[in-house]
Amino acid sequence: MTDPRPGVTDVHAHILLPSLHAEIERRAPEGVRAAAALELVRNGAESLQVSGPMVGSRIPKLTDVSVRLAEMDRQGVDRQWVSASPNHFYPWADEELAVWAARESNRLIATHIGLAPERLTGLGLVPLQHPERIVECLEDAVLGHGLVGVEISSFAGDVELSDPRLEPFWARASELGAIVFLHPFGCSLDERLDRFYLSNTVGQPAENAVALSHLIFAGVLDRHPGLRLVAAHGGGYLPTAIGRSDHAWRVRPEAHGCAHAPSTYLRKIFFDTVVHDTVGLRRLVETVGASQVVLGSDFPFDMGLEDPVGFVRSARLPAEVVARVLSRNADALVARVEVPA
Repeated sequence: MTDPRPGVTDVHAHILLPSLHAEIERRAPEGVRAAAALELVRNGAESLQVSGPMVGSRIPKLTDVSVRLAEMDRQGVDRQWVSASPNHFYPWADEELAVWAARESNRLIATHIGLAPERLTGLGLVPLQHPERIVECLEDAVLGHGLVGVEISSFAGDVELSDPRLEPFWARASELGAIVFLHPFGCSLDERLDRFYLSNTVGQPAENAVALSHLIFAGVLDRHPGLRLVAAHGGGYLPTAIGRSDHAWRVRPEAHGCAHAPSTYLRKIFFDTVVHDTVGLRRLVETVGASQVVLGSDFPFDMGLEDPVGFVRSARLPAEVVARVLSRNADALVARVEVPA
């Protein structure tokens, strides 16, 4: 298909994998029920009653390539990075099931993007809660299926992103030039956010900030300077409150696990534009640098940007910055991934 509006890349767009979830339900019905119960605790009944029909109405956009491409044309998007909806993370799954789910996700995502390879780029999954198996699933995604990287959550069970057991994963991702897309699923504040949709409006940006802080303060980015990390939702609260992190780094010895002030590392991380107001977008560019911001929409969910390109263009950013955000930064990231021929 010939793209009528070349040069725009959306790094934050999702896919649903119904066949995968059906098999998970068949193999582990008790786990699925427990996960649903946790979702009720975290989100509250009112939000779940709204979210169900919202997602249901968007299933064609999440599963049908022709519908996806038509929506991309409508939005003026040339290419999407397609990643699994975070409900496919299955952080409760045991090792065997989690590895199978990650590999099957990689296969299904590769199949989906293979229907329009000139316009779709894929990100796979890894079983974050099983660090000893994560490298093989990363390699399955990138080397086995030609995906440009993987999507991970902000934590899984007892595994934080600062966990030493993840060191081989960060090292291999850096070696491959693989993109690691950080997208939280659920918030550990649980029932404190079970009303007013706080589970998303507060929970997602809080989880982004916590996860990125684990990476920064633990020195992960010092040890793996080539890591290509993209944070969803503009990195959450961290870029707007990074001064507090810098102050802690200066005055608290236990916050001195990184070599430099935390704000330094924001210019080594990439952040999408799903921040919902133009003032926030301008501040994000000012804080992290024009080279570190990439277009994102959270397609096709209701908390995403319906007009992601228009949003960026309305922020009164310099033309050179707009060009970087809409395509150049993301395209440069993909160009360095060592995918098989």
